[in-house]
Order: sequence, then C-alpha cells, then structure tokens
Amino acid sequence: MPIPSILWLAALIALVVLEAATVGLVSLWFALGSLAALITSFFVHNIWVQFGVFLVVSFVSLLVIRPLARRYVTPKQVATNADRAVGAEGVVTETINNLKATGQVSVRGAVWTARTEDDRVIPAGATIEVLRIEGVKLIVAPLPAAARQD
Repeated sequence: MPIPSILWLAALIALVVLEAATVGLVSLWFALGSLAALITSFFVHNIWVQFGVFLVVSFVSLLVIRPLARRYVTPKQVATNADRAVGAEGVVTETINNLKATGQVSVRGAVWTARTEDDRVIPAGATIEVLRIEGVKLIVAPLPAAARQD
C-alpha cells in the first residue's frame, strides 16, 4: 500500500472517530473527502490530484449533507408565548387558596391555574403579578393597590 494511501486511511479513521465522539456532524464531510481521496490514491499517484479530490468531495458533502441534517436531525422547537406571562400583571378570577387547591387568574387574555408562593389566600378581583411558571400553573403574588398600573 503506497504511503499516501496509508495517510488517507489514517485521516479517514481519525475523522470517523472524531465524528463518533462528537456526534455533531463536525467532521463527516471531511471523512467522506478522505474516503474519496483514499479510493483515488489507488488509481492516481499524484498527491495534488488526491488532495483536490479530498477538497471537492468535502466541500460538496458539506453543501449537501449539512442542510439535510439540520432539517431532519435538529429537533423542532415549538415556540410558545407562555414565558411572556412572567412579570405580567393579571386579575384573580377565582380565589387563590393553595390549601384548597383552587385559584385562577386572567393574564393577557388567557386564563391560568394559579398558586401563591407563600400559601396566602388572594381573593377574586385582586391584581397579581406573575412570578414564574411551574408546569401549567402560574406562581403569583398580590400587588399592592398603589403598584397597580391602570
């Protein structure tokens, strides 16, 4: 086996190991380029031709595989506006009582189940501020009358 072929084989093995270790499509195209150069090295002994094949196949692989991989491998994230509720003000529509597991608030036109952070009871009609979201419940705190924005 000629020396360039051994080098291309070593590069191929190293790039495949790197790809397996990172699992992030970091070196897949270069591994394909190395494979093409390895195959070329059996028929063409000019190292510059082999290197040219390596570059062309790597570049074409990058252009073809990367967009496909992003489309099919990357998990689709569903954007929600729920996080926009944090910090918003709302109105209690059903008395919030953690011990009785009751309470609903209306925040930005959406009705949410609500709980307080410190087991306070907040009567219906009170204005609240959303502190955070835990699962499908809003954790809220009552706003003092002076802090309300009308």
